[in-house]
Amino acid sequence: MKCAHCLSNFHDNKEWHYLKRDPEGHWAIEVYTCANPECRKINVFICSGNFVYNPQQGVWQSGDIRSGTDQTKSRTLIRPRAISRSQVPDSVPDSIKEDYNEACNVLADSAKASAALSRRCLQQVLRLSAGVKKGDLADEIQEVLNSNKLPTLLAKSIDAIRNIGNFAAHPNKNKITGEILPVEPDEAEWNLDVLEMLFDFYYVQPDLAQKKIDALNAKLATSGKPPMK
Repeated sequence: MKCAHCLSNFHDNKEWHYLKRDPEGHWAIEVYTCANPECRKINVFICSGNFVYNPQQGVWQSGDIRSGTDQTKSRTLIRPRAISRSQVPDSVPDSIKEDYNEACNVLADSAKASAALSRRCLQQVLRLSAGVKKGDLADEIQEVLNSNKLPTLLAKSIDAIRNIGNFAAHPNKNKITGEILPVEPDEAEWNLDVLEMLFDFYYVQPDLAQKKIDALNAKLATSGKPPMK
């Protein structure tokens, strides 16, 4: 289990709190307490499925008591409202930062909306920072790959966006990046992961390098030497 607050990994320590049944099935609240001593916040999901009371342990659980098979049908995160992600570096342009933050905030409620925002965010990064020609997203991805300016791992990660998103089956993901369309499993999360890698490559590392150069030039200036060219 990964804590949605601090992103720490910990062994499951779930608690079930049965609610009731409605026309759509049985409902319960699933609660995890983060084991990280610096966090200790609870992660709360509302779930549908088959829930039974275990009298021996005095607790509710999902599925058959004897087999222990989990029969949860759906899980929706309700606390926190969105899974925490790394804070966007200050060096990232505001327009890109806005789309990325919104894509993170809506992920728990709509993977489709999150993926649409992250595709649009990716297109902005490639146009503003990679200098690709404006066109379809798949073509822009291919252009930056053909430039051979990206580290191998990052290039493979960007290329995987087309495959994970199944652009062939959903061509509008390629042409109208902000459109709400069906998503593949883990597509929305993968897009956000790749954007974080791009932020580091295009903004964080160049910013750190420039700060080091500026610091060196300041030292050179105090000793009467010319700055680095």
